[in-house]
Amino acid sequence: MLSTTARTRLGREKHRGSSDRNDLYEVLDTGLFCHLGVVVDGHPMVVPTGYGRIGETLYLHGSTGARSLRAGSDGEVCVTVTHVDGIVLARSIFNHSVNYRSAIIYGRARLVTDEEEQLAALRALSEQLAPGQWDYVRRPTRKELAATAVLALSLEEASVKMRRGAPNDDEADYALPVWAGVLPIVTKWGEPQPDPALSEGIDIPVHISRRE
Repeated sequence: MLSTTARTRLGREKHRGSSDRNDLYEVLDTGLFCHLGVVVDGHPMVVPTGYGRIGETLYLHGSTGARSLRAGSDGEVCVTVTHVDGIVLARSIFNHSVNYRSAIIYGRARLVTDEEEQLAALRALSEQLAPGQWDYVRRPTRKELAATAVLALSLEEASVKMRRGAPNDDEADYALPVWAGVLPIVTKWGEPQPDPALSEGIDIPVHISRRE
């Protein structure tokens, strides 16, 4: 079960919320990028950030020079992941909506300093984007690790909200001669595009060519 705090308690459309922790995992594990919200010099900043999950910990990474990560390691953060699944077209503009799945995680992130945990986190980040890639390519050097900041954020304080299904029109509007329904949004992988500098004879690895 997800925890209920003042920050995660839904104020509107409570029926769209979920207390099932497995729904949180599904939103996170099928996402590719998150948005990290921090306060920098007294001002809010929200930046797209790579992430990966290991158990009950979310890992985020970036350059050691990134202001967002420096601020995130020294204060409260808010991380969001959203999937847009469709545009809900109603009979009235007021009742138009979006089908979505979203998660918000609050907490105080910590900077990962242990090299073994940092490597495990970077592997999780890599596998989030391209499963199998970590074992295929060169591992990071100590110099590269030193230039990379990794934040760890507990999933203890999180909320999940989603919308599915058809439009919810006013009863009187159902008689209008207006088409209504859902315009689904489907994301799929395209054909891999080789690097122009790729040496001859190197085929696309199976974990890339078979990705669906």
